[in-house]
Amino acid sequence: MGTWDIGPFENDTAADFACALDETAKDKREALVRATLIRTIQTRDYLEGPEGEEAVAAVALIAAQCPGGEPISTSYGPDEALPIFADDLQPLAVEALDRVVAEESELAELWDETPDGSRWRQTVSGLRAVLAPEPTMQEDSLFDA
Repeated sequence: MGTWDIGPFENDTAADFACALDETAKDKREALVRATLIRTIQTRDYLEGPEGEEAVAAVALIAAQCPGGEPISTSYGPDEALPIFADDLQPLAVEALDRVVAEESELAELWDETPDGSRWRQTVSGLRAVLAPEPTMQEDSLFDA
């Protein structure tokens, strides 16, 4: 695993994914992100590490466009502009993350074998929280009325 830190683009596979996005026609970039998420979600057997790394990178791009999302500030992320992603990618991104951290995921297994495994899981949980935030107390009271 060519990984140098816990960030979504801090591994060779994710950096390559960013390059692929840059080389993809602007109007096809969302389709590449969507296909990455769907491939991850549809993997029923063992999810290989590189597919998990690409999924986390794709999710980070979607989360960056959400309220509370962190911009991609690493030099290993895409250089070219990305489209504003369709809202229906958010639930796909959550599903993909859930698949990446589930059993039968090489990426999760590899991280769990390292001292930084819990930090990596916190990073992934942070992305998930941006994509599917918990309702606030005020929102809860609106439903109780």
